Amino acid sequence: MMKTYPAEINLDRDLLARTVDALVECSQACTACGDACLSEDMVAELRQCVRTNLDCADICGTSARVLSRHTGYDANITRAQLEACVRACRSCGDECSAHAEMHEHCKVCAESYRRCEQACTELLAAIG
Repeated sequence: MMKTYPAEINLDRDLLARTVDALVECSQACTACGDACLSEDMVAELRQCVRTNLDCADICGTSARVLSRHTGYDANITRAQLEACVRACRSCGDECSAHAEMHEHCKVCAESYRRCEQACTELLAAIG
């Protein structure tokens, strides 16, 4: 879709597309991991993991939508959204990593968070 946008985009379109893809993948992983946590026998111990998963899913999904809109682009809003996403991914990645040895879904999710955090960090650097 980035290649079809008819006007100028002030960012590298491939980097932008990769970041949106990472955000969408991370949002889905967050949602699935949070749901999987709710199915675990030890769900009470995973309460914080569920919460961070849900928060990160929402932030990543919103970030993907913000990055997909270019008309009237505001770098300050994009930067703030990406910074929030980096923080959410880092927090959620740390939480899921703490459970990764016991729960495969947390391991998979933590890997997705790290990829998304890296993609957002790269795009932030490009924005300057």
